[in-house]
Amino acid sequence: MALEYKQAALEDLEILVAARIQVLRAANQLDASVDMTQVERETRAYYLSALADDSHTAYLVFDGEVFIGAGGISYYSVMPTYHNPTGQKAYIMNMYTHPAYRRQGIAARTLDLLVRDARSRGVHAISLEATSMGRPLYKAYGFVPMVSEMELPEV
Repeated sequence: MALEYKQAALEDLEILVAARIQVLRAANQLDASVDMTQVERETRAYYLSALADDSHTAYLVFDGEVFIGAGGISYYSVMPTYHNPTGQKAYIMNMYTHPAYRRQGIAARTLDLLVRDARSRGVHAISLEATSMGRPLYKAYGFVPMVSEMELPEV
């Protein structure tokens, strides 16, 4: 199988947006009747900004002309700490492989490309949210559950 792993650029905006909506529908078990207009609009604005200022890297995976997978990593800064003196962090998101292509190493290769991108920037604090389906992949790569973070849920 000769797959192409392409680092996304602004010219790929519509594919990126469509992939994001596809990922969100799958992860949240949303059917086509759920209105994603606002999420789509905000996603488009996010990519326009983040690809232009290099705060996001995305990979698209193609089998010939057919889009079959994606993954992205966002970069951001927090106040430096003892364990992260640069304060630079990365968050992996939007990992997706079309169901017909799963269990073939596509997500693992995409994940590796994203982690390598982060490390090439000197970013070593990398986190993500894992679905039950993705958890084994991330664990095998070396990700561990976080125990010290908390979240304030929407009220």
